[in-house]
Amino acid sequence: MSQDEFRDMLPGHADFVLPRPGEPVKVNGRRPIPEEPRMNGHSEPVPPPPDPAALDVWDQRVAKGLAFLRRRLAGTYEVDEFGFDPELTDAVFHPLLRVLYQDWFRTEVFGIDNVPGSGGALVVANHSGTLALDALMLSVAIRDQHPFERHLRLLGADLVFRMPVVSELARKSGATVACNPDAERLMSTGELVGVFPEGFKGIGKRFADRYKLQRFGRGGFVSAALRTGTPIVPVAIVGAEEIYPILADIKPLARLLGMPYFPVTPTFPWLGPLGLVPLPSKWLIQFCPPIPTAHLTELADDPMVVYNLADQVRETIQATLFELLEKRPDPFAR
Repeated sequence: MSQDEFRDMLPGHADFVLPRPGEPVKVNGRRPIPEEPRMNGHSEPVPPPPDPAALDVWDQRVAKGLAFLRRRLAGTYEVDEFGFDPELTDAVFHPLLRVLYQDWFRTEVFGIDNVPGSGGALVVANHSGTLALDALMLSVAIRDQHPFERHLRLLGADLVFRMPVVSELARKSGATVACNPDAERLMSTGELVGVFPEGFKGIGKRFADRYKLQRFGRGGFVSAALRTGTPIVPVAIVGAEEIYPILADIKPLARLLGMPYFPVTPTFPWLGPLGLVPLPSKWLIQFCPPIPTAHLTELADDPMVVYNLADQVRETIQATLFELLEKRPDPFAR
């Protein structure tokens, strides 16, 4: 029997069209008749097969995680003479800090090309924020934004390395004591070294003095750069002043606890542990053009050269801070 003869036998044959193989049935141009879902033998639809690409991604993540744990348990990972553990930093520390860096502070970076792609350099930045989160955010910025993904070796105060847990974490993340011998050794081996010359005077200043640079000490960081002939990269950081605005400093309590200051902020100590949550200020980080020092290595012990160079770095950072504040009129803008 032909298709035309079979169609003539059907009621309403004029509106019925036999489909081609593989096409859904249509009547009067209406939507296709839905196919019945496949059953698995228990009157339940069979779920679609999983995406192989998604399985591969998760398999790779699980495999990397197990390999990481195996290396940690077996002790087959590298640590340098200062205690820096790059694998732990990249796999644990930076992913945690990246949540603050990207989602909470919404950090924007400018001038990252001013950071050398290789060789030693001294990165000098302003310091603020009650807790030294600006140092941590700076290290994440260089690791994530620099085309060569360089690590920043931070110089920390003695107090950091007297605290049991904090000291170990700082060493593992690449920090060392803020002294010229350590800084010179790191820069001589081609490392990026981060220093904050304001020290506790910077992070402990009141909110009324925000973005006003404090004294840079005796310029020891300049001497270290001069002796190694490494460039100095000034950096301005806007945003840290608003995370814990210091309204007052209870000095007697600070002396009792052996701390450089005891801050009183809008949330601490009134809210207890919740007061340690930083406010979500908008951060801007500007890397300024590097200042060469290779032609001044013989003048590393000249106080006037050291002072003038330190003053040049300070003025560069202060002027850049004012420029960034104009770019960011609202401290909590998205």
